[in-house]
Amino acid sequence: MPFKIRQLEAFRAIADSGSVTKAAARLGVSQPAVSRLMTDFSREVGFELFHRRLGVLKPTSDARYLLSEVKRVLDGLDHLDDLHRDITERTGGHIRIACLPGFATSLLPKVMVQFLQDRPGVTVTLEPDRPERILEWIIGQQYDCGITDGFIGHPATESQDLHVRTVCILPKGHPLQSKAMITPEDLAQEKMIHTRRDSRFFYHVAKAFSDAKTPLNSLVEVRQFTTACTMVAAGMGASIVSALDAEEYRSTGIVVRPFLPEITHKITILRPASGARSPVVLDFIDSFLDSVRPFLAKPPRPH
Repeated sequence: MPFKIRQLEAFRAIADSGSVTKAAARLGVSQPAVSRLMTDFSREVGFELFHRRLGVLKPTSDARYLLSEVKRVLDGLDHLDDLHRDITERTGGHIRIACLPGFATSLLPKVMVQFLQDRPGVTVTLEPDRPERILEWIIGQQYDCGITDGFIGHPATESQDLHVRTVCILPKGHPLQSKAMITPEDLAQEKMIHTRRDSRFFYHVAKAFSDAKTPLNSLVEVRQFTTACTMVAAGMGASIVSALDAEEYRSTGIVVRPFLPEITHKITILRPASGARSPVVLDFIDSFLDSVRPFLAKPPRPH
């Protein structure tokens, strides 16, 4: 039947208040308008909706049965209205983010604090794990976005690559801190803390030392740049890390210098290729991009 939403609202308002006058005030319309809405609605459903008892309008037995469904429909519409407002105003929703462990303890908490301050209705799940698991979660649409490295492509994902500058970090007071730039030759006698040997980033670092005919004196192999930063701050050696992570640890007193030849660390933002495109998720990705933009280098030329 061609019911109008206004008819359902008037029906609920009269049932709740017991009065056309009160229903009209609640809906912000005139009493005759409410009466017309009920006359039309009664005719369309085919039975009387109210009877008067002691001056109060009470739903008939048929109307009581109808009322529960009408309230369910209107509550659903109210929810849709709230959802629409959340989407258009970006004030509500839940974001599921998977990331590398280093991001979960350094940059992302700061990004999230700033992002959530303006969105009191938004909630976040942040789950750190290794790149293989992050890719698995994004493919399965268990998370809305992932921040990872070592990504080489997958048809079930959409990806955006970011190339972050890298720097050399040294303990506070290190003799090399007087240099404006560090090269492999400068690090010939240094004990190096570096990423795992099977990583693409280590390949580029090792190649830079090899091209300079300089030994890379391995001390500790780590998975995350943040671990290397912590160890360098404790005076354990030198490292070549993402400028993003080095900045987070600058307050610990480490010496940060540009490294030549230029090496970049590629990180990738992943999203499921199918499924809904949440505006709040896109806004979060924009916030993350703004936070890393000062540390980005131009993408390396393809070989």
